[in-house]
Amino acid sequence: MTKDRQSADGQNAPVFQPGTRVAVRLPLPLTDAYDYRVPAGLTLAAGDFVRVPLGPRRMAGVVWGPGTGDVPDAKMKEILGRLDAPPMTAEAMAFVDWVAEYTLNPPGAVLRMALSVPEALEPPKPLTAYRPADPRPEIKMTPARSRVLDAAADGPPRQAAELARAAGVTPAVVTGLAKVGGLTACPIPAFPPPPAPDLDRPGPDLSAEQAAAADSLSAAVTEGFSVQVLEGVPGSGKTEVYLQAVAEAVARGRQVLVLLPEIALSAQWLERFQARFGGEPALWHSEVTQAQKRETWRHVALGQADVVVGARSALFLPFRDLGLIIIDEEHDGSFKQEEGVVYNARDMAVVRARMGRIPVVLVSATPSLETQANVDRGRYVHLHLPARHGGADLPDVDLVNMTKSPPQRGQWLSPPLREAVTQTLERGEQALLFLNRRGYAPLTLCRTCGHRLQCPQCTAWLVEHRLLGRLQCHHCGYQMAPPPACPECGTEDSLVPCGPGVERLEEEVRALYPDARIAMATSDNLYNQRTAREFVHRIEAHEVDLIIGTQIVAKGYHFPLLTLVGVVDADLGLSGGDLRAAERTYQLLYQVAGRAGRAERPGRVLIQTFMPEHPVMDAILKGDRAAFLAAESKGREDARMPPYGRLVGVVVSGTDEAAVDAGARALGRAAPKGADIQVLGPAPAPLAMIRGRHRRRLLLKAGRGTAVQPLVRAWITRAQVPKKVRVQIDVDPYSFM
Repeated sequence: MTKDRQSADGQNAPVFQPGTRVAVRLPLPLTDAYDYRVPAGLTLAAGDFVRVPLGPRRMAGVVWGPGTGDVPDAKMKEILGRLDAPPMTAEAMAFVDWVAEYTLNPPGAVLRMALSVPEALEPPKPLTAYRPADPRPEIKMTPARSRVLDAAADGPPRQAAELARAAGVTPAVVTGLAKVGGLTACPIPAFPPPPAPDLDRPGPDLSAEQAAAADSLSAAVTEGFSVQVLEGVPGSGKTEVYLQAVAEAVARGRQVLVLLPEIALSAQWLERFQARFGGEPALWHSEVTQAQKRETWRHVALGQADVVVGARSALFLPFRDLGLIIIDEEHDGSFKQEEGVVYNARDMAVVRARMGRIPVVLVSATPSLETQANVDRGRYVHLHLPARHGGADLPDVDLVNMTKSPPQRGQWLSPPLREAVTQTLERGEQALLFLNRRGYAPLTLCRTCGHRLQCPQCTAWLVEHRLLGRLQCHHCGYQMAPPPACPECGTEDSLVPCGPGVERLEEEVRALYPDARIAMATSDNLYNQRTAREFVHRIEAHEVDLIIGTQIVAKGYHFPLLTLVGVVDADLGLSGGDLRAAERTYQLLYQVAGRAGRAERPGRVLIQTFMPEHPVMDAILKGDRAAFLAAESKGREDARMPPYGRLVGVVVSGTDEAAVDAGARALGRAAPKGADIQVLGPAPAPLAMIRGRHRRRLLLKAGRGTAVQPLVRAWITRAQVPKKVRVQIDVDPYSFM
């Protein structure tokens, strides 16, 4: 080893000379890095991407540091070569190690998330484009060649097919002209970097409160690590406020990451970004193609992507100079990854910001109780936008007591809500009916014997999707055609749907309002950016009168003509044993209510409930979020539940039920004990089987100051768990299914 080399983030990276041993971490679920020898003629540094042999395979890995020396010289294998990619920064490497330690996962499993596009480690092959030769040689001209040269003279170099279309000729004419010297071939990238934001474009006029918040966020860009919570009522202009900070960071040459919880939510967001900066940012989510991800990964690593907007996995992109992180809708549960490496992107973003000494902004109309607790403790700065932008008033909210105003038999809309929809449509305005349940009906049963159709792979009921003519499991994806007879008793035409889904609600609404233009919005039909954008444009153009939607339309959208929101089943999220059930229901109802009356026309919200006395309903009705938070906080604190205590979920699963039970019992016997520690279980998980795997749960509960990771690591180590079962650890669980 020689003197250090400065890495991309300005930190010193150890340099390794030929013949020395280095530790190479591989993107596999492995705890340890493997030792390899640096070959002759190659000098490496920590963070370099390399190709190494692993058994019969060749794999990409990262030089993590000096080797351990545990492998005998005779068995040492040499590194095959360095890959042509910007090295991993010391900050990114430290982040991988920290996430692995906190979530109790092997570092290699976390590294796999950072190397999610291995092909990006090789530079892409450029495409061939053509421009006019200068000077032009003496060549035989034809009308077709003249048209090609005229087209090529207009604009940047273009590929043969594109140039041929512009000139009205075949691609052979273009390539033939290049062979005789009339055109010059030049390489162009397959996916050019996104355009730099135009910082000279004027932003919108901000109110005094918005300007003060924007100034605070912008000032934080130069002041090191901080966490600022931007809270504002729906329609208060939170996005425009934090875009000011985005502009400030980009102006200083730094990169910005914006995390959004939903792909569909990005449609209107991208239009706002484009209006503000004249172009779109780099995108990173599940609907982006693998080829686009490859290019985006390299653009980010090379510092060519100023702003990245994406889902939670974008947090692990190889930023060269990250200067600001925005978490929009920070309270949203979809920031928690529940499979593989289980982590909360919001919490890990705060860690990433602290490591990089940069600000992070948590944005929400209803900040999570965890975030609110950090505000109360003085750890986070709180910025509040209490009024809607442009003078719009918050909507009036009324509860419909379903025991006193029930709908007609077999229907789901109460008389007050039906009347409100009728009046809204008569005024030429738009209405939204919200029901957070996909499909036609959540349950199908036999009216003869009572048999319920259940997924064969999960302990979950099959949901009827009548538009698709299928019964589906929303947990594993299993599908089947509706059977003509009951599988249990054989009675034909005895299977009936129970309960409403959005498809069943649409059926009722079409019968009630036959002249209304109706659109449904769920994750089944707004499954990518294109479909979401088309949906938004139809509503903005008033091609839709009545929207029926799930939580996908509950947040972020701004529709000026939408004046009525009707919540069909407000009690839906309050059942079950989820400790955050009340908080989540309040957040969802508050967010969906905020879609109404966001412009000049006043808004109204009607919430159908069988529990009007519930604290959530009372808080929504009175607009008293502070009282709700105080009561919710007191209940959590008394029970020593997060954020006033620590939880770690442990799920034992496998295809052999006896082995799963044995593993769960072994964990129960080995459970840690202490004055501030309690282990609940083992017990069957609420979903006792998913995808054919039996599941048992244990829950460790500890005081807020307890370091739970060493406790759990020692616990899992001493328990004699059968090898055929899997043990998944969830630090700070959100789901208890």
